[in-house]
Amino acid sequence: MSTTPSQRDLQKARTRRALLDAGLALLREQSLSSLGLREITRAVGISPAAFYRHFRDVSDLGVALVEESLGSLHEVIRSGLTEHTEDAERIDHLVGAIAAYVRAHPEHIRFVASERHGGVAAVRTAIAAELDRFAAEVAGLLAEDEVSRGWSAEDLRMLGETYVDNMVMTASAFLEAAQGEGPAPEAVAHTARRQLHLISLGRRHWTASGQTSGA
Repeated sequence: MSTTPSQRDLQKARTRRALLDAGLALLREQSLSSLGLREITRAVGISPAAFYRHFRDVSDLGVALVEESLGSLHEVIRSGLTEHTEDAERIDHLVGAIAAYVRAHPEHIRFVASERHGGVAAVRTAIAAELDRFAAEVAGLLAEDEVSRGWSAEDLRMLGETYVDNMVMTASAFLEAAQGEGPAPEAVAHTARRQLHLISLGRRHWTASGQTSGA
């Protein structure tokens, strides 16, 4: 049985892609809660009724954008944690990879940053769930490091959340720098490296009992 997509399937995928791209473009100037379905379909050149073949409503489109935005960032971070084990190498790679991702996908970072605490509950929930899953994934990867031997699941999860919070904050800072707001990209990178070094240093002095070794 052939698995080659039909022309209809290809056209449907192209239209869905166009709706996502149009939504991102329109969100440069407004929030998701104020974005109308007809604005999106007008930008794509389809009827409002055709929108429902792809998404239930605008918030459903927003959830798809969350999965796309953070899902691709997961891959960037995962490779940095698995391909590098030395702290300095890992930190340099992570900061550089986040900067490159923001340069390549500024609309995705802008969307997540603005909608993380925005007015659409389904999207806020989706962002929180993706970051929660991301933190669990990072915790699992860091658990494989020798320095994590003996750590409790609770402490590993806390470490994963700390990494993810820092990475999201760093991505937002790189976006602001690209927009001419706040510190320059070089200063953002310098601060991010120092923060990750500080996390790494604290990690090496954290004991299995949940205290620093000097406590």
